[in-house]
Parts: sequence; structure tokens; C-alpha cells
Amino acid sequence: MSDQVVDLKKIKLHYQQALPNQMVTAVVVLDHELGICYVNPSAEALLVKSLSKLYRLPIDQVFYNTPINNDRLQQLLTTGQEFSDSDVTIEFFDHRKITVEVTASSVTFEQYPHILLEFKQIDQQKQISAEAFQQQQWESARDLIRGLAHEIKNPLGGLRGAAQLLDLELNVEQKEYTAMIIEQADRLTNLVDRLLGPNQLPVMKLQNIHVVIEKVFQLTQFDNPKNITLARDYDPSIPEIVFDQDKLQQTVINIVHNAIQALDGESKITLKTRAASNKTINGKRIKLCAEISIIDNGPGIPDHIQRTLFYPMVSGRASGTGLGLSICQTIIHQHQGKLSCKSRPGHTEFTILLPFNSEKNQ
Repeated sequence: MSDQVVDLKKIKLHYQQALPNQMVTAVVVLDHELGICYVNPSAEALLVKSLSKLYRLPIDQVFYNTPINNDRLQQLLTTGQEFSDSDVTIEFFDHRKITVEVTASSVTFEQYPHILLEFKQIDQQKQISAEAFQQQQWESARDLIRGLAHEIKNPLGGLRGAAQLLDLELNVEQKEYTAMIIEQADRLTNLVDRLLGPNQLPVMKLQNIHVVIEKVFQLTQFDNPKNITLARDYDPSIPEIVFDQDKLQQTVINIVHNAIQALDGESKITLKTRAASNKTINGKRIKLCAEISIIDNGPGIPDHIQRTLFYPMVSGRASGTGLGLSICQTIIHQHQGKLSCKSRPGHTEFTILLPFNSEKNQ
């Protein structure tokens, strides 16, 4: 055998052994009994377990709920017909969920059939697309509501003025009716003003976000009739950033009050801050930002309103106007930040992302 042939075999073996460990795609190899016999480092990161802990573990003991079940894998071993899915949600036993593209193919190793599973996580791409769509829908809904509000507000002023002039011509008993007209016109004007959103631009100053969070914490403790447990989890490494103190305080208070209304006396709200890196805000990659989280362990937000939660006139309470969170979204948008929510029974988390100062003009 020539030296060139020997060298080629060594090179081939080297790359066959080394390449899976360098792949971004998660690779899982199953034996003919559907036990794990190999995972590359990307798969270890995806499954949050090392090869030593996964080795020989049946695949159905790794995934709690997934369309890639044992029957489908056994069919692959029998027929050799590979399959792929572009949007698969996998749930683990700790209730963690990921969305992946998966390809399953049959390979032969040491005379036994094996299954090669390739996973590519697409949660971030889906989240960016969903956020871009929701942002577009929110802006469209906001513009529509504002247009309607302006159309309503103009005749309301004339209606109130006419009632005031009529009031001068009526006797005492009849003035009761004009007073009612004026009162309801004022109520509707107030509602329209709220629909139009904040009418003043934020006053941006360099300051510490914990000053605001601490004020909200203290105000909530003073007015806490349900005796909700309040907790703080601050990151002192966050530097001062530019924001409007009053408007940010209004946003956090609104979210905290919404949580209190949904909780009972044995529940807990946590105010948490972190310095976050490599976040996507309105389609832009932000290297560093302040992350403010308002977390509660209540019943969660109904699934059917989660996607439209920040739209005007959407509320999970019968008595709610659906304006509070829409106004909060407008305020955070004025700060070039991002307000989002993830909710399931037992854990609801509102997250505010505010770019560090160096990111503002990028």
C-alpha cells in the first residue's frame, strides 16, 4: 500500500472523528436499541447533559414530549427511509421547551444499523420573526386607535361646549341632564387621551435604574392589601444609563399592579435586574443592555391573549380597559427598548430591555 493511500486514510479518519465535534448542529447517534451511543458537544449543550450522563440512555428518557417517538425511529431502522421536520417542539422532563429542525437518517456502524439525529435549534429565529410581526401589528393597531381617538375627541369638545351653553338657559331641575352630558363627555375625553398614549416625549437623563426599581418596591410594600411577598434580585454591576425616570417608574408600577390583581395572598413578585448581552431589540442586535424582569408565580396569562397582550383595548380582566400595557409598550418603545412577556401557570415574567448608552445611536 502506497504512502499516499495510507495518508489519505489517516486524513479521512481524522476528519471523520474531528468534524462532528466542531459542528454547530447538534448530532445524536442512537444504536439499534434506540439508546444514545454518541453526542457531539453541540448536542451536549442542547440537551444540557454530558456524553457520560447520556451514554446508553434510551432516547425516550431524554425527551418528555416530542413527535420523534420510538415508533417512528423503529420504522426508520426497519425501512432505512430518512425523514426531516422543519418545526418540531421538544419538551424535556424539566418542562424546558425548544424548537428545532430535525433530520433522522440510518447509518451502519460495526454491522449494526444506527440512527443519526441532527438537531438545529431555531427558537431565536422564530422569536425574531414573531417579535417583528407583533411589532408591526402593534404599530398598526396603535395608529388605528389613535386615528379613531382623534376623530372622537373633536366632536366631544363641541358636545361639551353645547351642553355648557344649554346649561345657562335651563332651570335647576333640567340642569341635572346637562351636568350628566358634561360628566360623560369628560369621561370619554379622558379615555380618548389615554388611547392617544403619552403626550410628552421622555426626559432622558443618565441615572441608575435601581433608583426606580427601589421606589416601585417601596410603594408596593406600602400599598399591599393582599400581603403579596415582594423580593429583590439586583445586579449592582449595571452602569448608569439614559432613561426617563417617571415614565420607567410608571411602566414598572403598572406591570406590578397588574400582577397583584391576578395574585392571591400566598404569591410572590420578584423584581430582578441583570446586565444582558447580545439581545435582539426591534430587529437589531444589541451588545449590552439592562434587563429588568417582573416575575410572579400566579396563574399565568391565558394563551389566547398572550400574542395581543400589548395591543390597545386587550385585557385579561373583565374590568380592565386594556390601555395600561399598551401605554407601557409605547414608553419602552420611546426608549428604543423592548417590552416582552412569557407566561405559563406558575410563572409569568415581563422583561424590559434598555440598551446601554453606547448602543443608542447604532
